[in-house]
Amino acid sequence: CVILSFGLFFFVLKLCPLMSGEGCSLILKPSRVVVGFGESVTVSCEATRPVRVLGWESAIGAVHTQEDRSVQWKVDSLIEWIEEPICYGVFFTAPRQCEEKLNLVLYKTPDSISIRQANHTGPMVEGREYQLLCEVQNIAPVQYLTLRWYRGQTGVYQHSFSDLTSSSPVQVSSILVITPTKAENDAEYKCVAELDLGPEGPQPPPTLASEPLAVSVYCEPTQGAEVTLNCTAMGNPTPVYSWQSVHPTEEKMKAEAVITSSSLPPGTYTCTASNTLEKKSKQFIIKEKIKGRGKIYMLLQLLKCPKLRILTLKSPFAFAQVFEACYLPTDQLARCLTHRENSSELI
Repeated sequence: CVILSFGLFFFVLKLCPLMSGEGCSLILKPSRVVVGFGESVTVSCEATRPVRVLGWESAIGAVHTQEDRSVQWKVDSLIEWIEEPICYGVFFTAPRQCEEKLNLVLYKTPDSISIRQANHTGPMVEGREYQLLCEVQNIAPVQYLTLRWYRGQTGVYQHSFSDLTSSSPVQVSSILVITPTKAENDAEYKCVAELDLGPEGPQPPPTLASEPLAVSVYCEPTQGAEVTLNCTAMGNPTPVYSWQSVHPTEEKMKAEAVITSSSLPPGTYTCTASNTLEKKSKQFIIKEKIKGRGKIYMLLQLLKCPKLRILTLKSPFAFAQVFEACYLPTDQLARCLTHRENSSELI
């Protein structure tokens, strides 16, 4: 390497390879810097042995010193996407010249992030495939970006960009493919941009979320089999009725003796008939039909009468299952049903 001196100025001509890494006598403090766009930055370069020239090679803030063992690279407001600065040293003894490159990460949070349907507008149809598009404007460096998709509060997908290498701001997008069901009607989707810059970066990592996109799902009408819960009781004064259930639907159940509905969910329903003298309760258990046979509600109601037991079927589908029981003598049938005398159960 050749060093030319003209008065107070030194010119370093790099006519041979420069040593770097473990054999170099230069230490950067810190060795990795994460700087937000427009922020200031200061990094010190120190020589571990006597040095003739020590300096920084950079498009911004280039500086050098003679025989001082420390020199700073300093920028008050970093707003240009420059190459990583290099600290170099020219020494009196071999190795005569070496350099260390600063690991500089200049980052910028996105200007905006948005979500929309791709190639479709309006409501979706249950069972069909659709695409949601998330777009991020002017973010850098993109290789540190992760886009996270959410349905409500549940994460459903994430997209990283570690294979990209651009250091200046770019626009990126991500597509989420969904096949909505009627249960997802009015569900809200959103995407969140997270810039994870490592331990030297801001903690927690900067994030920006899109406005939620509500999905409207059209589906074919369905109708459940009608179920009748009969709690009729005789008494004087005339009984009044109340219903209880673990489902919120109990609030909508009227204080009537007979409830007929095609939308009651499976579960236990308790009816209480009472007057000023006494009150009696009766349970109705509704079970969902096994998948594969259709969602048909079948109710077997067992009524307690003074002299005999009566088996009442509220659905013709239940008939085949209890056909043989109907031919039992009344007293045998009564004994068989004693343990269920106050219950009605879906078969």
